[in-house]
Amino acid sequence: MENTNWMVLLEQTQVQKVMETNQYTERFGLMLSEQDAQLLALERKNTLAEQKRIEFGESILPGIIYEFCDSAYIDQGNYVESLIRLQEIFFQYKNEMLDEISDGELLHFMKEQFETICFGDFDYLEGTCLDIFAQAVRAGYRGYRRTDGRGEYAQFDEVERWDKELYLEALRELCWR
Repeated sequence: MENTNWMVLLEQTQVQKVMETNQYTERFGLMLSEQDAQLLALERKNTLAEQKRIEFGESILPGIIYEFCDSAYIDQGNYVESLIRLQEIFFQYKNEMLDEISDGELLHFMKEQFETICFGDFDYLEGTCLDIFAQAVRAGYRGYRRTDGRGEYAQFDEVERWDKELYLEALRELCWR
């Protein structure tokens, strides 16, 4: 019976920590209700079970919230769903990277790619950017430790990106014809 009470108390503490993030995130127009926080705690529990992981201490969710709350691609309308998806992706790739990367490094990497390469596309973040990076980490790459996970993807990116100067040059040529 005491074990159950301890687990309920831990879940309540996690919900409270998530609710406390509202003080920071409201400046970005993002707020969670108590019901939202409870849903996120339930989804966290389900994701941990699905990924066969456990979390000691505090939940990663406040870290995800603080990292992503200023995203250009997250608004109040998709906030809860985005947090659920980010939790799932986070735990999946902690596994995929064999826990070699710290939580902070992974969050920084995820946020940077989400904003700059993926333009808010969770599928591209998960299926391309993180997949490629996880392969490098599993193969022994550790350069992300110098940068705290920032600025790492360009060396692994297999997709040729558009070049603004080349675009403008082509546009000038078309206009002068």
